[in-house]
Amino acid sequence: MVHDSIQLPCGGDGACMRCKVTPSTEETLTCSICAAPWHVGCLASKPETLASTLQWHCPDCSGDPLLPPSVATDGSSSELFVAIKAIEADESLTEKEKARKRQELVSGRVEEVGGNGKGESSVLDVLDESLNCSFCMQLPDRPVTTPCGHNFCLKCFQKWIGQGKRTCAKCRSTVPPKMASQPRINSTLVSVIRMAKLSKSNAAAGPLKVFHFIHNQDRPDKAFTTERAQKAGKANAASGKIFVTVPPDHFGPITAENDPDRNQGVLVGECWEDRLECRQWGAHLPHVAGIAGQSNYGAQSVALSGGYEDDEDHGEWFLYTGSGGRDLSGNKRTNKEQSFDQKFEKMNEALRVSCKKGYPVRVKPTSMMLFYLLKAFASLDVQVAQRKTIFICPRERGEI
Repeated sequence: MVHDSIQLPCGGDGACMRCKVTPSTEETLTCSICAAPWHVGCLASKPETLASTLQWHCPDCSGDPLLPPSVATDGSSSELFVAIKAIEADESLTEKEKARKRQELVSGRVEEVGGNGKGESSVLDVLDESLNCSFCMQLPDRPVTTPCGHNFCLKCFQKWIGQGKRTCAKCRSTVPPKMASQPRINSTLVSVIRMAKLSKSNAAAGPLKVFHFIHNQDRPDKAFTTERAQKAGKANAASGKIFVTVPPDHFGPITAENDPDRNQGVLVGECWEDRLECRQWGAHLPHVAGIAGQSNYGAQSVALSGGYEDDEDHGEWFLYTGSGGRDLSGNKRTNKEQSFDQKFEKMNEALRVSCKKGYPVRVKPTSMMLFYLLKAFASLDVQVAQRKTIFICPRERGEI
């Protein structure tokens, strides 16, 4: 008697292997991969629409995970079922341990009893590779098991019988006439192969990658670090909550309507502790880069840090050197020597686009510029927001 949870296709005589009824053409569904006929009435999951039947995959090809029934079959494949029954009968194991051992047994991660150091073996090694079809040497597709215990694909077996041969292709034992005319699919072996394929696909996928994301409304008011931070302080700090509602590509001032907390916007001359806090108020979003912008859209803001000797700030106007020209490959990330000329690309091109189109640019003099150039504040952790317009973008060779 066939187990209720087993789904079986139609046999070589056209009769359903489960209900023993020969369905009509309208009641038969053909798999788009293996071309095996299936009785629609005996399927656990039927196609929802008529169009979906054109690309329908049978349970064998779709990897429907069904546990094999605890029934021993002829041949060496019964060894696997005996091992599964032994695990189920072991009262010293918990249900979780039994499930893990069953999974290891079918997926091939089986510890050898002899302790010879191999540790693991595949499913084919456990069954002495006798599951493979003797013709195509692969796991049988719609497997047929002969009385001598050897397994074949249904198509391979029918092709062999169609050539007038009535002996087993492996051991030359005589195949009974009834089996030669009406081969029966080994339903238990079908479930074992399904489970093995599913285990292999899960093992190949590897562990799931975890993505960490925090919504803006859930972030703290200050920059923070998590347990995943590799360095102390703010070297690996994440940005705190963004308090303004302007988009990242917003040009010009940040007005009161974009400041729901204070209802005043970002004012000229406003100060922040560091670049991370400056980002929270939308004045300059990048933590490290001195230019915020897009090469095909324009630059929204710049941070004056005095990193180049040619940088000048005269209050109403300033000279900004741009970015690039330094070899930052390998361990030269902190290289301050100019090794080649800057080019109008990426962030420099964004500044030139703003220059051509007259877009306003938010400017943040950092502590270094204030201390060395402006001489305006004594504190070194201050940033000031100003709004300026770029008038020219000359290409001139600097000091370094």
